[in-house]
Amino acid sequence: MIPKIHKCGGRTIGLIRYLYGPGAHEEHLDPHLVAAFDPLTPDPGRDPQATYKQLQQRLDQPVEALPEQHRPDKHVWHLSVRAAPDGPVLTDEDWAAIAYRMVAATGIAPDGDEKACRWAAVRHADDHIHIIATLVREDGRRPRRHNEARRAQAECRSVEVDHGLRRITPGDGTTAKRPTSVERRKAERLGRKAPSHELLREHVRHALAGAADEAEFFDRLASEGVRVDKHLAPSGDALGYKVALVGDRNGAHEPIWYSGSALAPDPSLPRIRKRFAATADLPGLPAALGRTGLSAPARARHVTAEVADSALASMASRDDGTAAAQLIEVGEVLDALAQTGADSSRAELREAARHFERATRSEIRAEDKEMCALRRAAHQIVHSGPAIGSGQDGAATSLVLDVLVPAVVIATRWHAARGHAQQAEAAQHAADHLRAAYRATATAPLTALRAHGRRLPAQARQRHTDTIRTALPHLSERLQAEPGWDAPTAMLDQADRAGRDTTALLAKAAAQRELDSANSISDTLVWRLHHLAYLTQPAPRPQLHRTTHAPATTTVVHQEANRPRQR
Repeated sequence: MIPKIHKCGGRTIGLIRYLYGPGAHEEHLDPHLVAAFDPLTPDPGRDPQATYKQLQQRLDQPVEALPEQHRPDKHVWHLSVRAAPDGPVLTDEDWAAIAYRMVAATGIAPDGDEKACRWAAVRHADDHIHIIATLVREDGRRPRRHNEARRAQAECRSVEVDHGLRRITPGDGTTAKRPTSVERRKAERLGRKAPSHELLREHVRHALAGAADEAEFFDRLASEGVRVDKHLAPSGDALGYKVALVGDRNGAHEPIWYSGSALAPDPSLPRIRKRFAATADLPGLPAALGRTGLSAPARARHVTAEVADSALASMASRDDGTAAAQLIEVGEVLDALAQTGADSSRAELREAARHFERATRSEIRAEDKEMCALRRAAHQIVHSGPAIGSGQDGAATSLVLDVLVPAVVIATRWHAARGHAQQAEAAQHAADHLRAAYRATATAPLTALRAHGRRLPAQARQRHTDTIRTALPHLSERLQAEPGWDAPTAMLDQADRAGRDTTALLAKAAAQRELDSANSISDTLVWRLHHLAYLTQPAPRPQLHRTTHAPATTTVVHQEANRPRQR
């Protein structure tokens, strides 16, 4: 259950008209009172004789009783209370009990206080109510509302327990707008996978991921099939923007627009411009040097893996502003991967990006100047085009996911250590989806690589085993006990035949990050060796027929793998 205290207003009649009206998007159905300070309070929703004016006069009577010079300018208090979207539909009696508890907890109408403020609770949807009150008590004094938002949150947690509702993780005011039940029903009726503003938020994230400047951002929004309306200054510069889905119209057949800041805090134009300013004067990322024969999507993912690996240290540092910036960058990389991923992993990547978006927002202000390398990497991913699920593209995707999973796990711990419950929960969900995407992408190349390792001659296997024991003495026994042990052995064989120093490679791979906490040391070593050895693919291409010579399409690495070793 989520409470939200809105800004105080100066016109009671205006808020009453909104609560009993159709709503901005025709979402208000059957508006009516469920509770009020007085059981005889007029209800314009159910009583045809009652009017908005009558309700306003009843609520405003203590305000009007004061001398005009003593009346507060902002005397209209407004609280909305929303239930979890997947919870049961509460009755009017349930909502009435909740309303009484909320006005008591916030100091508007404490229990047993006959001189409290006047209030009314209006319900116009299944999943929430609005409470309107006037901030002058019957005795002419002001109510005591100290820490009202925190007390409202605490009372909602108690309501969840008492009514057997799903517990909602407490937030910090940085969450995006949640869809109402009416918006969800509209999406179902139109066959959309989500309500309009959630779809638009995803479109904005995708357009922003790695965008080099404002012009590219708006161009990519338009290419996503989104209607864009800019608010222009006389100079022609954009002051703001709003977006709408094509075909999404209100009762007057007008487009239903959402400003960037209405979708979530981050997509507002001023915040977007800060991201662009942070990377405006920086040189581009270098190409994947030494990785000849890589496709553009694979090369972009190799670069991203290298940059993301170095970002892990920043995320685990004590500098909260830097870590917050790195989280935003990781979110952009996930959005870039979600747009360009292969069919086998795209759905999981989209879910990971959607969940992690919540983990990018907290009360900690990001150091904008720290947003650079990963934003450039996201730009390369988007502009390199879609990746296929096999071959070097699949291997490179597995490589970058192998780095991003621990990055998201670190984000989970970082938020949890700072009491950011919603963000930690969202990051955990993102990690689960990333692991699923990794399994969908990495299973085939790892299976082929393990099979290749088992087919190695005994002498070669023993040589690589000795290398691992020398380079990783504290991990060699655990590594050999893993079911995927044959994969790093095969990777070392490929690197050896390609002329790489395998002992030095292993030492460098181990030095990148500690390996003890890895779920699978062998899989982690495979991708680190794959990246460090500049191999274009982690395993030989499968051949249906044994041939006496290599086909013309065999990569340089595999040609070298077939050459006899120089003794």
